Formats: sequence, structure tokens, C-alpha cells
Amino acid sequence: MEKSALKPVHDVPDIDIDDIDKLLSELSAEEIEELNGDFDPDNSLLPPSQRMKDQTKKNPTGPFQRKKLMEFLERKAKEEKDWEQNKPFVKEIRGKVWKPKEEPKAKINDDESVDTEWDAILNEASEEELVDLAAVLGFHGMLNQTQYYAGLDNVKLEDGGGFTGVAKAQELLKMPEEPPNNTDVEESIKRINDNDPALKHLNLNNIKNISLERLIEVVSGLKTNTNLEILEMASVKMTDKVAKKLAEAMTDNKTLKTLNVESNFLSGESIVEIMKAVNKNKTLTELRVANQKPEVLGNKVEMQLLKLIQQNDTLLKLGIALEFPDARVRIHEKLQDNNDLLRKKRVGDPKD
Repeated sequence: MEKSALKPVHDVPDIDIDDIDKLLSELSAEEIEELNGDFDPDNSLLPPSQRMKDQTKKNPTGPFQRKKLMEFLERKAKEEKDWEQNKPFVKEIRGKVWKPKEEPKAKINDDESVDTEWDAILNEASEEELVDLAAVLGFHGMLNQTQYYAGLDNVKLEDGGGFTGVAKAQELLKMPEEPPNNTDVEESIKRINDNDPALKHLNLNNIKNISLERLIEVVSGLKTNTNLEILEMASVKMTDKVAKKLAEAMTDNKTLKTLNVESNFLSGESIVEIMKAVNKNKTLTELRVANQKPEVLGNKVEMQLLKLIQQNDTLLKLGIALEFPDARVRIHEKLQDNNDLLRKKRVGDPKD
């Protein structure tokens, strides 16, 4: 059987390579196509639509009309019946429905208790000692004012020191007032104009009796002063007239780093002028202008401040109350970028 299955092998004559073109020229188009299919029946470099013989060589019966084709397909789909189902559809669930495992509930036995080293101490403590402990831990609702401060100061109360003591009327403890600002305004103006090298910090906060002329002299002295670094003028009844002189002085000043003019009578336009001056000197790192008499600045002023602050790379802290969240968020992001830039310069970031 093996011999019958084998076919006789004939000697293949030698073919010269130069004769291939001559042989191919003698083949017909059908023979060339068949020969091409025998050599490369499945060319992976061709798309699937071109790997088989073209079976649509029929001549078109007419021009292509999409509308008629769609009408024919729709009519044929309506006329033909659906395939009959060999098995009727029955809704059923295969497998098992997953259910989470129920965690075992921990048994709580109220009769059992865990003894600690603090139990013996608390059981032996007196009521007065427990009051002192409550004051130290900050349990305000369990104590009155006298018991609370007595526990903090470690003062023993003779009567009413326990939780069941009789509540008595006590005089409320008043917070002491802040001492007045005794800074000599005339002397400060003289030191500013003389450019005193020892004057680095000038605090004029809460001095109510400073005249408008003295305020103008204080801010005007900043034009020629090269030593003052911190100027605080909060709650001194500063007006827009003084703020205008302050903005002019800030344009020429190159040493001031902190300016505080909170709780005054400055308008939004005056704050914008001060911010413009800050952008010119490029040395101020902290500006506080919150709590002015016009509480609402308005959208126009806030957008102007936002534009000016985005042009400033040295301002690190800004004290101001903004109404609109857009300006508030973008100003916060800019100040954060300025702080990050300063930190990178300080640590010597190679990316800078």
C-alpha cells in the first residue's frame, strides 16, 4: 500500500532564470492569476478582503441607487418570517445567587470588665480630686467657672468644690484690656526723616489721636527712608488722602517688607493704588488691608487686585476679605506659587 500511495518522481528539467520572463509572457491572464494563488495563497500583508479571488465580476445592471436598495431590504425583512425557535425561551437563573457571608456577631457580656491600673486610682480618688481632673481634661459642662479655674490654678476650694456642691453666684472674670500704645508719634516722624538705622519696626496701631497731617508726614517719610522694614498703622483712622500719599511713597521705597493698614477708612480704589505701588518696588512681602470701613470691595476692585497680584512674584502674605470665590481662590494659588518659588530658591532647586 505504501508503494501504491507514492507517486513516481519525474526529473524536473533545469530552467534558466532568464527564461522566466519569456514563460510568463506566454501565460494568459487566468493562468497568471492561478499561478499567483499557488505561490502565495494567503498573503498576510494584504487585507482580508483582498486575500481571495474576486467573485463579483458581473457587470452592473444599472446605476447604484441607495434609496431603492434600502426600500428593498426593508420590504424583504417584513415579508420574510422569523426563524422558528427549536426551544422556547424560558427565563431562568444559571448557577447560584451570590450572598455575602454573615459576619459572626461578637458577644457582649456586660458582666465582664477589664481591670486597668487606673481603676484603683480613680476609685480611691476624692470628689475634689475628680473635679481637678475634669478641669485639666477640659470637661467644661461638668464644672462651673470657679471650679474650672481653681482646678487649672491648683487652688483648693473650701466650700462647694465637689460635683454636688451648692452653686453660688460668682463674679465673672474679666479679661484685662490691652495696654495703650505709647509710641511717640513726633519722635517717630523725626527718626523716619533722619533715616535712623536703628528704626526697623514702627508700630502705630490703635493710636486714635493722630492727626491727618501727622499721618501724611509718617507715610511721606518713606520716600527717603532706607532702613524701616515693618510699618504697622492699623486702626489709626487713615483715609484715602493718606493712602494716596502712601502709594506715592511706596513707589520710591525699596526696603519696606511688611505693611499693615487694617481697620481704617480706605476705599477699594485706594487699596488698588497701594497694590500698584507694591508692584513697582518689588520688595514688599506682606500686605494687610482687611477690615476697612467699606466692607464690600465689589467685583471690579477684586478683579483689579487679582490682575495686579498675578503680576507680582514677591508678595507672600496678603490680609484682605474678598467676596467672590473666583478672585479669592486665584489669589490664594498665586501666593502659594510665590512661596514655592521662594522655597526653591532657598534650597537651590536645580530646576530653577
